[in-house]
Amino acid sequence: MLGAGLSKGPEIGRASRVTSAEEFTEFATGAAARLRRTAFLLCGDWHTAEDLTQTTLAKMFVSWRRISRRDAVYAYANRTLVNTYLADRRRRRSRELLAGWLPDAAAEPGTPELRMVVLDALATLPPKTRVVVVMRYWADLSVDQVADLLGCSAGNVKSQSARGLDKLRTVLGEADLAERAADEWRETGDARHG
Repeated sequence: MLGAGLSKGPEIGRASRVTSAEEFTEFATGAAARLRRTAFLLCGDWHTAEDLTQTTLAKMFVSWRRISRRDAVYAYANRTLVNTYLADRRRRRSRELLAGWLPDAAAEPGTPELRMVVLDALATLPPKTRVVVVMRYWADLSVDQVADLLGCSAGNVKSQSARGLDKLRTVLGEADLAERAADEWRETGDARHG
């Protein structure tokens, strides 16, 4: 069962059937911060994460009566969040305009924090691979739980996990090399001027 082990939020009602607006309000209050953090890891932007969280909670409110078991509430929330994120990415992809040239490179910050480097590396992953990596290694879901969440096979989750981690290692390795080169350049520049 996908929801097993995910009930980190408040206890939802006493009955085996989740139906009341008060129970939804209690769930939404307790789950919003967790959903927002997961959404942020998926999209890399706090404003978009807030929108994804609100959309997820709105969709859950509409179908709240169909959630028949308490242990399925968080699984349903994760599934709705992932589906909302992937649908948003598909819509954005159709609006994006690909250009034949690269924009000017942004100025490199002095010493980026590890968190920002990892978020930038996550942003290089395709949306579905990013979902797999975030749900496997941040939300700590099993391969089978992620497969159920995405509606694909466990083998697909394993291969996307492996490809995603390989790409992250490559990107993070390049970031490390670039930082070392910048450090060496600064040291060489200081030696010439000092």
